[in-house]
This record gives sequence, C-alpha cells and structure tokens, in this order.
Amino acid sequence: MQLDPTKIHELLRIAAHEELLPRLTRVKWSIKADGSLLTEADIAMNTRLRRELTHYRPDIGFLSEEAHLYEQRDLLRTAPPLFWCMDPLDGSNNFAAGLPFFAVSLALIENGRSILGIVYDPIRDESFIAVKGRGATCNGKPLILKPANIPLQYAIALVNLKHLDTRLALRLVQSPPYGSQRNYGACALEWAWLAAGRGHIALHGGQRMWDIAAGSLIFTEAGGVCTTLDGNEFLHMTLDPCSVIAARDHELFTEWRGWLG
Repeated sequence: MQLDPTKIHELLRIAAHEELLPRLTRVKWSIKADGSLLTEADIAMNTRLRRELTHYRPDIGFLSEEAHLYEQRDLLRTAPPLFWCMDPLDGSNNFAAGLPFFAVSLALIENGRSILGIVYDPIRDESFIAVKGRGATCNGKPLILKPANIPLQYAIALVNLKHLDTRLALRLVQSPPYGSQRNYGACALEWAWLAAGRGHIALHGGQRMWDIAAGSLIFTEAGGVCTTLDGNEFLHMTLDPCSVIAARDHELFTEWRGWLG
C-alpha cells in the first residue's frame, strides 16, 4: 500500500491549526450517549478530516470515535482490508478545560493491525509518525527507546486508575511499586510521549481502538513493549475497550508484569 505519511501528516497539521486551536478556551460542548464529552472542535475536525482523507484515498474505509455507533459497527461488520481509525481530538476533556494536552490521532488498519500511525500535538507542534517495520519519528528525528536501566521502584508510571479493577486500583494506591504516577488524560498522546522516553511504564483498564491504534504502533516501533493485561496483542477490529500494560524495555516490562500478577 503506497501512501505518503508526510502528506497525510500535513493534512492533520493544517486541520488542527485551523479547526482546533481557534476553538481552544471558547469551545461549546455536550455529553454523548456513552457519557463522554463531545466538543464542537471534535465535530469540526472529524468532518474536515473525513472529507479530506476520503478525497485523498476514496478506496479506504473510515472509522472515527465521533461516528455514530451504527456506522462504527457497520464498518467492522464488513471487515474491509484497509480502513482509517481516527480520534479527531484525543483529550477532549482537557481541550474543553483549556488544558494544553491533546492531539489528533490517525492510524491505517490492515487486517486488524496498524500499519501507519500518526499522533499530532498542535500545542507543541510535535508530529509522531510510525510505519510498520520502518521505525518511528518525532518531527523527523528517529525515536529509539534505550533501556531505562532503573528498577520498577524508581519508574515514572502513566496509570489511569478509573478504568481498572477496584482491587487492583486499591493495591496500586496503597502499595505503588513505582516511583511516581501521572495521568495526562489523552491516551494517544501518552503513547507518543512514552515512545519519546517521557515516562517508563503505563497501565490502563479500558482503551478503545482509536486510543490505541496509532499510539501503540509508534511506541512499539520505537522499541517499547506492550500487551493487554491478559498478555494478548492488540487487534483493532472490535469496539470493546481493551486493557493496556506497557514498558519502555523488556526487562522493565517483565518486572511490571510480574508485580501485576
């Protein structure tokens, strides 16, 4: 599949600067049926990117977090060999609150697996891009994770307690095995930050395919290790939430995985 990641990234970058940034701090929002927040910026970005990506490659299907549930189900039911998986505004709650941690996330899925991932942060003008088997970059510079060379007890952890099993969450609060914890509120951008070495380990109880598809490819192409809590790889052909455990190197992953049991 011949695609130009640079051209696709440029579509995202221009759209983010024209549709997202002008709406920051003055955005209107509502609550979706699933209880999550929806802003007018989500809608504007979704509409624009769907139009431009369809014009760029009309033969590729399209699945977005902001599509209607029946559209999402229909696309997965037909199981197209190729489709875009997009979150037009990763970190909608942050955006609505004026917190400068959000991004645009786009992945190309082939037979259930990501082959291209782009996460663009318009605040910092950082573009994280990965092509399956060809590595990952941030603003054109290779992302290569080196071993942390620290024990788990000193690791910086990106952990979302809200979606974890109550017993595990309580255990993490009472006896955390890591040095300190963060939760930035934008899953795809957190994946990209991990790929850039901005943190050591991660844990989440329920990310959806648009949270994982682009970011996890960038992370693994940079050398990171990740699975579900059950030890399975991510397959992007379901709308069900998926648990995540990740670490920047195999040794740290093994220690983190061992503590979780």
